[in-house]
Amino acid sequence: MHEEKIKKLYQLKKLAEGGGGQEKIDAQHSKGKLTARERIEILLDPNTFVEIDKYVTHRSEDANEKKYYGDGVVTGFGLVNGRQVFIYAYDFTVLGGSLGEMAGRKISKIMEHAMDCGAPILGIIDSGGARIQEGVMSLDGYGGIFFKNMMASGVIPQITASIGPCAGGAVYSPAMTDFVIMVEKVGQMFVTGPEVVKEVLSQDVSFEDLGGAKTHATKSGVAHFVAKNEYDCIDKIRTLLSFLPQNNSEEAPFVETSDDINRVDPKLLSILPENPYEQYDMKQIIKLIADRGEFFEIHELFAENIIVGFARMAGRSVGIVANQPMYLAGALDINSSSKAARFIRFCDSFNIPIVTLVDTPGYLPGTDQESNGIIRHGSKLLYAYCEATVPKITCIIGKAYGGAYIAMGSKNLGTDVNYAWPTAEIAVLGPEAAITIIHRRDLKHSPDAAATKRKLVKDFRDKFANPYIAAEKGIIDAVIDPMETRPMIIHALVAFSNKRESRPVRKHGNINL
Repeated sequence: MHEEKIKKLYQLKKLAEGGGGQEKIDAQHSKGKLTARERIEILLDPNTFVEIDKYVTHRSEDANEKKYYGDGVVTGFGLVNGRQVFIYAYDFTVLGGSLGEMAGRKISKIMEHAMDCGAPILGIIDSGGARIQEGVMSLDGYGGIFFKNMMASGVIPQITASIGPCAGGAVYSPAMTDFVIMVEKVGQMFVTGPEVVKEVLSQDVSFEDLGGAKTHATKSGVAHFVAKNEYDCIDKIRTLLSFLPQNNSEEAPFVETSDDINRVDPKLLSILPENPYEQYDMKQIIKLIADRGEFFEIHELFAENIIVGFARMAGRSVGIVANQPMYLAGALDINSSSKAARFIRFCDSFNIPIVTLVDTPGYLPGTDQESNGIIRHGSKLLYAYCEATVPKITCIIGKAYGGAYIAMGSKNLGTDVNYAWPTAEIAVLGPEAAITIIHRRDLKHSPDAAATKRKLVKDFRDKFANPYIAAEKGIIDAVIDPMETRPMIIHALVAFSNKRESRPVRKHGNINL
């Protein structure tokens, strides 16, 4: 009697793990794609996955609709690098991975478990979207997921991998998570598909151009990473998790390093050109001050005039925010302000200190920027820095002009320690613009305006565009030798590691979204 029941269990187990059947699995493989369970198996540590709700089926009243165990999504928990995570993966072999009532309930349940246990939630998207046959109950399922996304925000890390289609309202769950990874030429996300765009607007557009990985990584900013294939995607998830804490009440994992915290590097100053208006790659400076030269960049292809990402200093995770003179001279604009603000808010939510490296000539001028809301979007960066209570260390390397100086982690935004290299230029305006205003009359009546301008620019730079006036006022805490940048930042991070701030009691602030 018992043997029969055990036999039935294994029959049902095999049936459930078979998803939509061998034919559907073969079709998935023929597209070069793994199944939901194969993805989970590769992502999690061996033999750690525990599946829940394996035998759930849909509750549709349509008698002709076949019932599949699992109902199109695999959910459960396991370990990544020995750390607990919770996971859900849409199963495209079952009704195209479409989401119905019970699939929605499964995902909401696993997210709730993740919050209760204080562990990251990982989602793998490969879905045709809402299950049309289930009507409003499918939409209701998405609504439940969105609510859980909001509840989990700032409590546990949320990471989404798009390894297939994701359309309609389904796209908003990934967008509400902390990080989105898309596999190129496989992952697709759009609110309305190419057919609808053609029908309504008479525009022909491909799936890839409308909602492919490159589009969302370079233009919309939805995707934080582009992966070459599924294996690269999974590697990125594992690497990303290594920099993050389990939840908002813990610290990120400490990683032993042989890199001396007092290491000085004479190469740092040689990176900076003699001419302050020449380009250089800020990533070189980041890598020279980080443990073992390792930097994990976020949003690499979007708003490239600002760099954000994770590094370790003295074995601890830090969030790096830095201007990139290679693009738009490092000027701040709409997209870079939004990109940096969101990253800062993530770091602050999860107790990750923020290190800011500054070289910016100001905000990007132009009618496009003004009419599209640089004031509104630029205020996000100010808000994010002011709001963050984690240790904040800023180092001004080159230019720091006007409002952009203020926005890039300046002292009155609550930054704890502000350093500057001797090469720093801190001013309301750059020397050329400043003397054009201040000495307009002298230049107009000068017999050699060009020579007069050069002299006035040099005088202004020597007298005003340097870090020492700010240091005299206590706005810069120390002017440092560039080669000592790493130890000086690390000593400040250690000193402020137990920092506590009290803020006014409120429900939440009202960031200008």
